Amino acid sequence: MTDEKYYISDVDRKEDTIYCYHNQMGEKLIPSHSHKKGQFLYTEGGVVFVKTKEKSYFLPARHYMWIAPGIEHSIHPSSPEVIMRNLYFPISSLDDPFYLHTSIYPVNDLLLELMLFTTRWTGHIEPSNKSIYTIVEAFKMLLPQVSNFSLPLALPLAKDKRLKHLITYLEHNLSKDFLFNDLAINFGFSPRSLSRLFQKDLGMSFIQYLTALRMLKALQLLLEKSLTINEVAMQVGYNSLPTFSNTFQKMIGVRPSEYIKMKAVL
Repeated sequence: MTDEKYYISDVDRKEDTIYCYHNQMGEKLIPSHSHKKGQFLYTEGGVVFVKTKEKSYFLPARHYMWIAPGIEHSIHPSSPEVIMRNLYFPISSLDDPFYLHTSIYPVNDLLLELMLFTTRWTGHIEPSNKSIYTIVEAFKMLLPQVSNFSLPLALPLAKDKRLKHLITYLEHNLSKDFLFNDLAINFGFSPRSLSRLFQKDLGMSFIQYLTALRMLKALQLLLEKSLTINEVAMQVGYNSLPTFSNTFQKMIGVRPSEYIKMKAVL
């Protein structure tokens, strides 16, 4: 294991410590691994994709991801400039059930300030170091209190090979107006069988999946590209700006214009 990946194995070396790791080393990939500890992951400077065996998560600015203990995952920063801030916490059976579920949540100002306060520490924080440990433990205890709702910034991974090919096509052609019946026939399905396959393999309808895919791509474009909101809407297949804005707000919780302002804070 290379030096920059050393922390992956170091996290669980001591069971009762909280582990801090603020990564500014320009990593392009953190390979699939798991921890006995729960992981708080926050990013700056770009988008991070986190892949588990079941889902592909999209972690944008001003959000954090909680990765439950034992969940195998790989981390894919969108660029080497991305800074990842990690806190790893031991979780016991007496802890809030919140810590057993992997999801993405918005970050409020209180959480952001406390998280940035931890950048002065690296590595294991021992329980015996009460002045520091108490602060970081309080951060952990705050998470269920301030994380009132998770965001559906994840897509299930297709298992069926033909469905994988279709989804790859969707990902590369989001600006198009798809006709479901034509799409099904072009990929060797009947419309009815493709509709059933989406529900069986992905647990959602074609429209639900396509909408989520478009919104996640819109988030990425808003974060990484110097595009107007209207240009972003067009690139993800929306000719109507109000429809795009309403759909974005329904899924993300804020309108695109508000999200850009949130991004500017960082």
